[in-house]
Amino acid sequence: MIVKSVQSNSGSRDDTPDRRQTVRQTWPRSTERVARLEQVLSRRQPDLTVVLEDVHDPHNAAAVLRSCDAAGVLGIHAVYDREPVPKKRLSRTSSSSASKWVGVERHETIDACYRALRAQGVQIVATALTDESVDLYSVDFTRPTAIVMGNEHRGLTAGAITAADLTVRIPMAGMVESLNISVAAAVSLFEAARQRREAGMYDTRQLSDEEYERVLADWLKR
Repeated sequence: MIVKSVQSNSGSRDDTPDRRQTVRQTWPRSTERVARLEQVLSRRQPDLTVVLEDVHDPHNAAAVLRSCDAAGVLGIHAVYDREPVPKKRLSRTSSSSASKWVGVERHETIDACYRALRAQGVQIVATALTDESVDLYSVDFTRPTAIVMGNEHRGLTAGAITAADLTVRIPMAGMVESLNISVAAAVSLFEAARQRREAGMYDTRQLSDEEYERVLADWLKR
């Protein structure tokens, strides 16, 4: 689930004691719990997302979701047309799962996924070693961006690469030219987070008031 970024002043939200009391009465939570959820949600980056294409190892999927949560990603996209979905690790009910806090939207094909992203004005950045690949650190991640990660053994499909807006590589100085997908995702996400932090994008709430309240209500039920 990716939500189109809407710039909003945090002061415009109804943060009155009455609203907080209503929230607690509807879904009883401690004051500290509500404050923590509000703090985290106010830093979410709805226009930064990850696409997983046939990532089959559940541990890798879980690790990517944890990195997404840490980088402030609101939701990711998952395409599974060759591999079974690692449901346990993408399930909201799994113990201590980051998927409780990071939404997962399923797509039948990579084309359908890309169409949905482009409809929201998102640049699609595929991680792949090609002759056209650019350095990860040269990409402007302050733009609405989807980072596309492929299968652990096959990598991204040719269609996912050619249909992307650009392909990127992570510069490395060793003999091995690739990283585990979960590591590659973390490196990419935290470069995006670094750029966005410098641009002050974590200091101002990116979600619209309506979407903020909707997600907060959902989080309070968990």
